[in-house]
Amino acid sequence: MEIEIIFEDEDLLVLEKPAGITVNRSDTTKGERTVQDWMGQYIKGAEVAPPRRGSSRDFSPSQDFITRSGIVHRLDKETSGILLVAKNQEAFENLQQQFKERRVKKVYTALVHGKVVPSDGEIRVPVGRLPWNRKRFGVVAGGREAVTKYKVIRCFEVRNGKWDSESLNSRNQDVNPSADGSSSKISHFSLLEIYPETGRTHQIRVHLKHIGHPVFSDPLYAGRKTARNDRKVLFRMFLHASKIWFTHPKTEKLISFESPLPEELNELLNLLHS
Repeated sequence: MEIEIIFEDEDLLVLEKPAGITVNRSDTTKGERTVQDWMGQYIKGAEVAPPRRGSSRDFSPSQDFITRSGIVHRLDKETSGILLVAKNQEAFENLQQQFKERRVKKVYTALVHGKVVPSDGEIRVPVGRLPWNRKRFGVVAGGREAVTKYKVIRCFEVRNGKWDSESLNSRNQDVNPSADGSSSKISHFSLLEIYPETGRTHQIRVHLKHIGHPVFSDPLYAGRKTARNDRKVLFRMFLHASKIWFTHPKTEKLISFESPLPEELNELLNLLHS
């Protein structure tokens, strides 16, 4: 799986990040290739690019543009899709300001457990780190404001429960009622379009868990048993950053980009539809 370029000009890159690649370097990513490492190879000197002539801002090695290699926002390791990267400090600051003012609009696609009702809605509860587990987030008192809107695209029904992961891997899976026509077990799933109004860490995943519809194959928030069963049929989380709209930092024109679902996510939808 390789990072692909959707769009590039002298100010920015729009990347398509596959699942399984971490965006930012950290102490826990030693020996792991990150998007930052990719940036260092693709654009020589991107991490120390000076401001353009005439810039009123002083160049400082401590600025976020350098330490983050121009990466304006982040995606979780198992989330695929669109990632925005600035190629100079001015573009970086402009795009960051757009995110701060919530002028950047993003759409995610997610498959979740259960039949989501109502078919469109808004989740507005604060998100923060869990006091007893600082690596995870949840709905906590005193957390940061977080708003997620969603719309149900399609609902799926799987009868008589268990999926055969070997059959799925061979792309020859059938899910049928039992021989006597009974439905001893029915599992429901919903395909959602998600519109985050804020950008808190793990916000979408936490919010969907909060309303009782965790993301399919989410290793942190779906529950241990559920995630273990999910990952027999899908090795990654079903969450994809599919669309983005923002104002170009130089031309000031509104531009948008889309990213289709990766093959493995489409395969699972086809399985559910069969």
